[in-house]
Formats: sequence, structure tokens, C-alpha cells
Amino acid sequence: MSKIDKIEELQNLLKEDQTNFQARRELGVLLLDCGYPEEAKQHFLYLSKIFNDDSGLYYNLGITYEKLKNLDKAQEAYLKAIELAPEEVDAYYNLGLVYMDKKLYEKAVDCFESVLSKDNNDSNSYFSIGLCYFKEGKLDGAKYYFQRTIDLNDDDIYAHFYLGNILKEQGDNEGAGAKFKKVLELSPDYSWAYFNLASIDYEEGDFDAAINNLEKTLELNPKDIEAYKIYAKIMCKLSQYDKASTIIQQAIENCGESGDLYYILAQICKLQNNRAGYVKYINQALKLNSTLSIQPKLVKKELDKFLS
Repeated sequence: MSKIDKIEELQNLLKEDQTNFQARRELGVLLLDCGYPEEAKQHFLYLSKIFNDDSGLYYNLGITYEKLKNLDKAQEAYLKAIELAPEEVDAYYNLGLVYMDKKLYEKAVDCFESVLSKDNNDSNSYFSIGLCYFKEGKLDGAKYYFQRTIDLNDDDIYAHFYLGNILKEQGDNEGAGAKFKKVLELSPDYSWAYFNLASIDYEEGDFDAAINNLEKTLELNPKDIEAYKIYAKIMCKLSQYDKASTIIQQAIENCGESGDLYYILAQICKLQNNRAGYVKYINQALKLNSTLSIQPKLVKKELDKFLS
């Protein structure tokens, strides 16, 4: 029997008997699983008024509210589930995720630590603590917890990826590169790993390797604007200005117009001694000043100096 047929069967049972609580609970879980959180919520709320000491109902309500993007209600439901069944770890973990979404990282860490106090081998909790520290900029703490995650689960792609980012930030390109290659070993289509490898290659002056990784990045994610920017920079360093211009035009086509992209086009035109092109693109960059990384007044000053 398909899930949709099962939903219909349970709905018919409830039409015959509104007090069939087991059918209502089963229906709520199935609706939630099938992507109908609003409908599921009505059943869980109904049951929670009758069975107000059932931690499982409040746990399911928490999941439902999360799917409905109502974090305050999700938090309230998980806290109630924990109050009723403090020995169960799932509500602690999900509450931690809610706190992360609310950027309450210290509270989130407390929740994940509660899980670890009951199960010291829960790799997901180590990863989530690492992610909290990473978002707070506490890189050494994050590094420790991502490594603990990997020690328990070497197939955790994201732990390797974030650890690679930290190592790169700390200047260990060799260690970072090894992590990004591990990510690609586990997930060959992970475009950001190719991009980060390209960034390392670019920093170290290995343009051939950088180009190969950038090509792979853009093949997997044609909207990676930063990949286009690095690719164009490499072409300029190799004096391949037409190619650099084509790359930025592709970026505009795939990612949309932006002040930054037109500013780069203007700089390429300047390198080509294309005065008209420079003026054209620098003015387009100024028109899109909300997407300029450089202060518009500095771009205007640059243009005025060029025209004087």
C-alpha cells in the first residue's frame, strides 16, 4: 500500500470514529513524513490536549513546527518533550538545531553536550558543536570537534569540508587540500571542494591545476560567481584578456548582472587599452552600486581620474 493510500485509509477510519487516537497519531506521523506539516500539526495538537504527558507527541510537534519555520513553537515543544522524558536524547538534539537556527550557539552547544553525556559516540553532536564554534569564529574549538566527528565517522563529508576550510584559514594549504580531496573521494560532485582546491592552486601559482579545478567547479555549479572571478584573474595574469572577458560575460549570463562583474570587465578593458569599453563597463558597475564590493565613490574617483 502506498503512503497516499494509507493516508486515505486512516482518514476514513477517523471519519468513522474521531476517538481512534492510534489512527490519528499514525496519520499525523504519515502526513509529516509526506510533506504535509500543517495538516499533521492539527492532529498532534488535538492529541496533545488529551495526552498531555506524552513526550512523543511534543517531539513530533517540534519537528512539525520546524518544518513550518516556527522556531519559537518548535523550541517550546522540544522543551516540553524534554521535561516529560529527560532521558531521551532526540529532543535535546533537535532543540540544539533550533537554537543554532536562532543563532543561540551557547544554548545549542549545551543541548548537544547533553546528548554526548548520554552517548559519547554520537558523531552528529560532535559535528554540530563544531559548526556552532565555526559560526562563532572559534576555529580551534571547531577544529577539535570536527576532528572528533571524523574519528567516529570518517565518511562525514561536511566534517572534512569544514576542517579543510579551517586549515586553509590557518595557512595549512597542504592539510586543507588533503581534506578537500577526501571530500571529493566521498562525493565526486561536491563543487565547493573543487573551488577550494582551485583557490589553493591559485594562491600557490599552480594555474594549470587551478584552471582544471575551476572548470570542474563551473561544470557542477554554473552559478559559482567566485569561480568565474578567479578564473578571469588567472587569464589576465596569463595575458589572455579576451578569454578573461568571455569568462566574465559567462558569469553575467549565468549569475545575473552585478556591479562587481562589470567592474572586472572594466579592468580587463583597461588592460587591453580599450578606453571605450572601460568607460562603458565602469558606468554599468556604478549603476549597479548595491552589488559593488568597492565603495562607489572610489569607483567614481577612479573613473574621473581616467577621464582627466
